[in-house]
This record gives sequence, C-alpha cells and structure tokens, in this order.
Amino acid sequence: MNNAWGPDFDALSVLNIEEACAKSIQECDKEITKIIAVQANKRTFVNTIEALEAAQDHIGQAAGQYGFMAYVAENENVRNTARDWEAKLEQYLLNLSFREDIFDVIQKYTNNHEPLNAEQQRLINHILSDYQRNGFNLPEEKRMQLRELFDRLIELGVTFQQNINEYDDAIFIEHDELEGLPETYIAGLQKEHQGNKVLYRVSLDYPELHPFLSNAKSEKARKELFLKDQLKGGDANVLVLEEALSVRKKIAKLLGYKSWAEYILEIRMAKKPEKVAAFLTDLEQKIQKKAQVDRDLLTVSKQEAGNDQEVNIWDWRYYHNRLLESEYSINEFEVAKYFQLDTCLAGLFEICQELLAVEFIEAPDAKRWHKDVLAYDIVESGSEEVFARFYMDLFPRPNKYGHAAAFTLRSGRELDNGIYQRPISAIVANFTKPIDSTPSLLRHSEVVTLFHEFGHILHQTLTKSRYLRFSGTRTERDFVEAPSQMLENWVWNRDVLKKFAFHFETGESIPEDLLTAMIAARQLSSAVTTQRQLFFANLDFTYHSEEFDGDSTKTARELHKITGFPFPEGTHFQSGFGHLFGYDAGYYGYLWSQVFGEDMYTRFAEAGPLNKELGAFYRKTILERGGSVDGDTLVKDFLGREPNNQAFLRKLGV
Repeated sequence: MNNAWGPDFDALSVLNIEEACAKSIQECDKEITKIIAVQANKRTFVNTIEALEAAQDHIGQAAGQYGFMAYVAENENVRNTARDWEAKLEQYLLNLSFREDIFDVIQKYTNNHEPLNAEQQRLINHILSDYQRNGFNLPEEKRMQLRELFDRLIELGVTFQQNINEYDDAIFIEHDELEGLPETYIAGLQKEHQGNKVLYRVSLDYPELHPFLSNAKSEKARKELFLKDQLKGGDANVLVLEEALSVRKKIAKLLGYKSWAEYILEIRMAKKPEKVAAFLTDLEQKIQKKAQVDRDLLTVSKQEAGNDQEVNIWDWRYYHNRLLESEYSINEFEVAKYFQLDTCLAGLFEICQELLAVEFIEAPDAKRWHKDVLAYDIVESGSEEVFARFYMDLFPRPNKYGHAAAFTLRSGRELDNGIYQRPISAIVANFTKPIDSTPSLLRHSEVVTLFHEFGHILHQTLTKSRYLRFSGTRTERDFVEAPSQMLENWVWNRDVLKKFAFHFETGESIPEDLLTAMIAARQLSSAVTTQRQLFFANLDFTYHSEEFDGDSTKTARELHKITGFPFPEGTHFQSGFGHLFGYDAGYYGYLWSQVFGEDMYTRFAEAGPLNKELGAFYRKTILERGGSVDGDTLVKDFLGREPNNQAFLRKLGV
C-alpha cells in the first residue's frame, strides 16, 4: 500500500473500504504467486521469507487502517463495512496459514538455506511454529476441521465485540439521586422530560459510569447502574462466548493439547498452565491480609455513614472514595481541577520527549475520522524528518469503542529498499468531554490510563525491529503490558506532577499537601482492586482450562468469591468482558507483566524519572527491539539482573 499516511480518513466511504481491502488481497495474492514461482536453486531469505512478510503487510495495513473504522467511525454503514472486512481480512490471513504450497516453499527453503543471523533464524522458527500450531503435522482431514473451527472463531469474535460496542443501556433518575456528584458532571448528562419531572440519563460509558459508582450517595441508584453494567453485551453474548470456548477446546484437542490454555501458553513467557495457576494462587494468598484490612476500612466507612449492612460490590468504589475524603482529604473532582486534559497531554509529551530524545509535532493537515481527533508526527530531537505518526481519539460518542486502547494502524519494518516503514498508531479512549463552562478535566485514575495507553504508543511507534513479526508491541502477550504499566509510575511522582498539574481556573500548581495525601493514599483498597483483577484472570483462565464444563455463568458465580464480595445474582459479567477475545487464556498477563513493569521502574526511581541516559537505554533495550528477543531477555537486559516481584508487592502495600 503506497499511501504515505494512510487513507483520507475524514472522507472514507463504504466503497473506499471495500475497494482498498479487496485491493490488499489482490496485491498479496500477486506477490505470493511470485514467491511460489521462484526456482528452488534461486531461493533466498529475501525472496522467500522477507517477501512473504511484505506480501502480508498489505493485509495488515488494510486491517489496521480500514478495519479500524469498525471501532471509531460515526457512520453506521462505514462501521459495519469495516467490521465485515476486518473479519474477511483475518480469514484471508488464516487461509494463507493453511496453504500447502506456501508451507512447501518455506520448508524447502529452511532445509537448504544460507547462513542466517539470530533475528532471521528467530523469524523462521516462529513461522514453522505457526504451521505446527495450525496442524501441519496432522492428516489433511483434521486440518480441514481445524480450518473451519478457526474460521468460526473469527466470526464469533467479531460478533462478540459488535454486541458490546452497540449495547446501549442506562438508568434514568431524578436530580436528588445525583447527590454527591458535582454540577459539572450533572451538566454533561442527557435529560428527558416526563410530565413535570426531569430525568437524568446515566449511561454505561466510562466517564458517566465510574464517577457515578464512586460518588453517588444513593445506594439504590448505584446498585441499579452497576447491575446493568454487568449485563453489557446481552444474553446473546453469553451464547457467543460459550460457543467460542467450545470451539477453542475442540481446536486444542485436535492439535493434541489438553486445553486452550496449554495451547496459548506455549508461546507466552509463562509457557505452562501450572506456572500461571501457581502465580495467581500465590498472589491471592499474599494479599489476603491486606485485603482484610481494606475491607474492614470500607465496612467502618459504611457504618459511619449510617449504614451497618455489609459492603456490596456496587458500594466499594463509593466507600473507597469516602475514605479518600475522610482520611486523606481527597475529593476526586477537586483533584480533577488540576488535571485539564490539554495540560496533561502537554506534560506527558514533555516527559516522553525529554526522556526518549524525540519530539511530537502536531500535524494539522493530517486526515482524521472525527473532528475531535488529534494527530501528531514524531521526529528525533533536533531533526525535521518524520519517522512515525500517532492519533488521539479521546472522547466518547455513540457506537465508538468503549474502553481505552492503543491500535496499530501500520507497523514499522525495514522495506526492501532499506528505508524503514513509518509506523502509525492511535489511542482510543473515553475521557470526559469539555462542555461550554468547563474544559475536559481528568480524574487522577484517568491520567494513569492516559499514560498507560501512551506507553503502548511509544512501543508501537519507536520500534526499530527489522521484521513485521517482531514490530512494536508484537512481544509475548504476557510481557506487552509491562512498558505501559511502568509508565503509570510517572503519574505518582511528585516532581513529575508539578510539571503539568495546574488548577484549570487559577493556574495554581497542585498543592504540596494534596500531592502528599495522593501518594499516601495510593495503597488504599489496593488489595481489593487486585482481588478483582485476580477474579478476571482466574475466570478467563478457568474458561480455557481442561476442567471447564461449558457453563460460563456458573463458573463466574463460583469464582466470584475471589473478589471478596457476594455474586450479583441475575448477571453475566462475562458477556461484556471484551478481553475474552484477544486475551483468551491470557488475561493473567496484566498482573504477570505488572511484576516486570514495577521492577523495571526501580531503575528510574533510583536514577530519576527524567534521566536521559537511562531513557535512551530503555528506548534501545525495550522499545526499539519489540519482540525480536524473548521477554525474559528484554527484562534482564534492562535490569542487568534477574527480575523479582518485590517492587510489585511494595506497590500493593504487601
């Protein structure tokens, strides 16, 4: 694909998407035909292995740029077309991975190849592993069964995400049930008139959901909203998920694995299910004492508010917030006044530019898919030559992707003319939108999210990996979060925060006593929060284990005790748990990689969070290498020692 910076996003039509995606398949087919036609005695790494990567990059770019519109386009037809083509492109790549003629060519080359360097050999090893994991050592009949199952899995994944994105529910309440929420929040809500009454609509979008659960005094309203959120995706998605889990189990069995978890973990840092199970069990035990302390504090807070029954799962955010106010004098909406989005972006950019010797330059002429989207080019410090671009789509709108994520629109790789293909990425998030009276103000937790997602952007855009297979965030899935989780620590550093935390009205710097309180309160409810993550990880892991019986709601009910809260009857949280596609059998990776992220930060804590020499070393050792070496090696090379979990446990207050 020869477009310098991708398509004309703001003028994309159904026809554009169809033509571009169809063309990517034609180009890929054409190049593969050439590769297969190369004479055996003239076969080289360049005209076989590298040429295959180049051919498949047509598909990767079409999916990255046109398929991406399924998550962000306002126009429903464009969104649906993009979603259809995203699935078609994924299925096309699956078809390629089952083609005998391509496998034959690769095998013939690997049996008689020239001497290779470590990265080239790694690439071949990964490709051969892919074929083995696609059943190429099985009889043809079983391979055809596998192919059909993988095809079905793609269809189910598309449907599952679509059902989540398009799920629209809310509670409608009167003004008095909004007690505890500031006028700036209330002003942003949609209103409906019913006779003489004005009802406020509180939706499941994050900027409305989380502040409401954390601040609304009405337990009845909090409970109603929480339970609605636990049904996201609908009953239909429970069936979609359960079919997908069954399909995955069949694939694993056909390939000779005991479970999907065993199949997936073979190519992760963890390697084996037993190691993951031990990691999760050990962490659950280590945080028990702290979790009891957390829970006791929440219970006392509820009793002090005049309610003496147990703290329910829809209560904990509210009483956590109440403790922040009573014990630390922290009100998240007052704190948010120091975190205006524009200032946070400026601070984030300044920190990363200083640390990594790059500059982010706004690209006003960049084509964008919505008027709210920002675009930036990346250059080396002191240079004018642009080597990457990223977009930021930060506010909620109907049918947009509902979480926060970083998407790769185009991967970096070395082209056959020696030039490096310029990577393109995008952050998609759902922060509070500015209104006439107030700019976009971020709660501190949202500032953490912003830094986290930007960690992925840095990983994707600063890559120097020679090959597509190892470009950017294409590392092991249980390592990929570590750089992002590490970057979250900057938002807890006093000196860093003073660079960009200014009151949006007065311009006053965030007060010292507030900073001290925020840092002191960091471990409040840390074990309760981790127990919820352990529930998500165990749920995902159990769904993909040998013992799973197919009833996803029963399993959710049984495992819910890990959270320390009673199971909310009549709900099916798993129907809206988007990570079950993409992070299947891998959600444990969020906690697993956090161990590495926290350990890596110890070097910055010691040298200083803005130490340029260490920043340069981090860029070279972690960000630029992508997946060109194993995650274990990346961490050890950066730390100069074996990693450990001490920093992670300290952060939790264990």
